[in-house]
Amino acid sequence: METAEKTNRTHLGRKISRIRELRGMKQEALAAELGISQQAISKLEQSMEIEDSTLEKVAKVLGVTAEAIKNYSDEAVINNIQNNYDSSVVNSGPTVNHNCTFNPLDKLMEALEANKELYERLLASEREKVEILKGR
Repeated sequence: METAEKTNRTHLGRKISRIRELRGMKQEALAAELGISQQAISKLEQSMEIEDSTLEKVAKVLGVTAEAIKNYSDEAVINNIQNNYDSSVVNSGPTVNHNCTFNPLDKLMEALEANKELYERLLASEREKVEILKGR
């Protein structure tokens, strides 16, 4: 198990593949940006070691640094996503409040009752107008 973990940490090709996938980029798109074939990207992603100059070019296209690729780990990404999600709920901003402190159906019924009262007042006002016009 430890051997597989060490392999994952140092296998630069797999890290490039994961970052590319997270960016929603296909091998063909990365290849086109780098001016190489899709097969060359496939081979690159199978490589454990990658030259620094190549790594820099790939990193630039992926919008990250070469260091970010070298230090990439799935666990760090998951933690980052989880932390951003948790803080977005706390900081609210334009996000949805997942912790309702009221019953939405109660609020809907209150609004319905308020509309009903307004309608009744409007109807009464219209009846008064009709009576006034009849009296002329």
